[in-house]
Amino acid sequence: MAALRAAKQALRREIKRRVAALSDEEKQRQSLIVSQQLFRHPKYASCKRIAVFLSMDDEVRTVEIIKDVFKSGKSCFIPRYESRSSSHMDMLKLNSLQDMETLPLTSWNIRQPAEDDDSREEALAAGGLDLILMPGLGFDRLGNRLGRGKGFYDTYLERCTRHAKGKPYTIALAFKEQLCQEIPVDENDVLIDEILYEGHE
Repeated sequence: MAALRAAKQALRREIKRRVAALSDEEKQRQSLIVSQQLFRHPKYASCKRIAVFLSMDDEVRTVEIIKDVFKSGKSCFIPRYESRSSSHMDMLKLNSLQDMETLPLTSWNIRQPAEDDDSREEALAAGGLDLILMPGLGFDRLGNRLGRGKGFYDTYLERCTRHAKGKPYTIALAFKEQLCQEIPVDENDVLIDEILYEGHE
């Protein structure tokens, strides 16, 4: 296990270095290409309830996707990471683009519903999710994902499997610089169904 942890840490550093070298314009350019791939995807077209991450600086920008989700009349859910617990995350309903702009900022500089905001529907408390867009630091072409080491998404997907609807389809959004030959994984790491990146067909 120690060897696996060390391998993951080394890979995280390497990928962060590669992504940090990208200009904002390049991140934006790749993000739009990946967004267009998603909009053409049959799973996106058919989904009614979708979870979307609010992107950090080293992640594919998701604001155009969130705009399209509302334009298409789908229900949009966003993560609320609990800072106190090790890996608990909920997916809470976002009501509009304006709603997103008024959410408080976390210490990671991303917006999320306040921890005492109980007015929002949690996806699994109602109709579940059809599709989850997954962030991550690194991916390989087999669908292995390298997260930030907190296990938020792995734990949440485990909860999804217990919902009547079952596990949603998962699509990761990646800069091509986040692709790796091979991601070191253990049995707790959940495989992604598909990864979208520039050049992916």
